[in-house]
Amino acid sequence: MKVGDFGAGSGHYTRAAAAVVGHGGKVYAIDVQEDVLKHIKLNAQAHHQNIINTIWGDIEKPGGTHLRETSLDAVLLANTFFQIENRFALLKEMQRVIKPGGKLMVVDWAGSYGGLGPASEKVVSEHQAEDFFINGGFHKVKSFRAGPHHYGIIFTAP
Repeated sequence: MKVGDFGAGSGHYTRAAAAVVGHGGKVYAIDVQEDVLKHIKLNAQAHHQNIINTIWGDIEKPGGTHLRETSLDAVLLANTFFQIENRFALLKEMQRVIKPGGKLMVVDWAGSYGGLGPASEKVVSEHQAEDFFINGGFHKVKSFRAGPHHYGIIFTAP
């Protein structure tokens, strides 16, 4: 299984995905910040070193992930959607790299919590995120609570 962690940040979800895909899989941690990618690589557990690949790329640009078309079984977008300026470019890049029937897993902030999480005007509600990806051709599989401050939605690619 090949998974892309779009906007990998600290690498929390990258490492979790590496544990799931195991030695036969690959996880691509993609971020525009080189320093966070170095941190991910340095902090990957020894048995995840050959599973995790870091990519300095821009998920908001066509081809910005540097991945081949239909090369991923799943994409993670965790604590990132609220930061995206060009959502339609992100959508196009996801559509380009996810295999038909592949998964898109979105986890984001359910609100603004007085200094914890994004400013209230930056929050993308669960309903807004759901509408955006459904209108972009993805099919909703399920929603879930992803902790006290987050929502999660799983979609499949067309």
